[in-house]
Amino acid sequence: MANTSDIRKGLCIRHSNDIYKIVEFLHVKPGKGPAFVRTKLKSVTSGKVIDNTFSAGHKIDVIRVETQKYQYLYAEGDQLHFMNTEDYNQISLQSSLIDQVGLMKEGEMVTISINTEDGMPLSAELPASVILEVTHTEPGVKGNTATNATKPATVETGASVNVPLFINEGDKIKIETEKGTYSERIKE
Repeated sequence: MANTSDIRKGLCIRHSNDIYKIVEFLHVKPGKGPAFVRTKLKSVTSGKVIDNTFSAGHKIDVIRVETQKYQYLYAEGDQLHFMNTEDYNQISLQSSLIDQVGLMKEGEMVTISINTEDGMPLSAELPASVILEVTHTEPGVKGNTATNATKPATVETGASVNVPLFINEGDKIKIETEKGTYSERIKE
């Protein structure tokens, strides 16, 4: 058993007869009254996100997880299939368990958290950034760069990302996976 001082992003806990992953947390010490921790929890079974507040010192049931690198193979309905590149074992996860699933292309390496108690995969995390090719975007208007203007662009995975006006079809761009935002253009 752990307590609220052990809460961190990515920690998996058992709460209300389900397993949740901590997505966000904030320790709050008001001027009056006891301290507490405000959290945003994502269910690893249903993908539902809930807000919960734990009082300071509250005991939490931590789930022991191991992380392993897997390669994304393909999607079949709402199931995504992955392969361990060391022993070639394959597993599948529901797409709802992965944030920014639209930025994941075949062959991408992801980190999968596995429950050590029963060997079930809990969640998958993409790398901090991915490099994707722009497949469709409107041409930018020359001279329209005085402001920080953006336009929508479709990347090779089918996801839509707002990019600066100078980005054209065929350009490779770096996208931050946590927020799904444009970072920079990649020169070849």
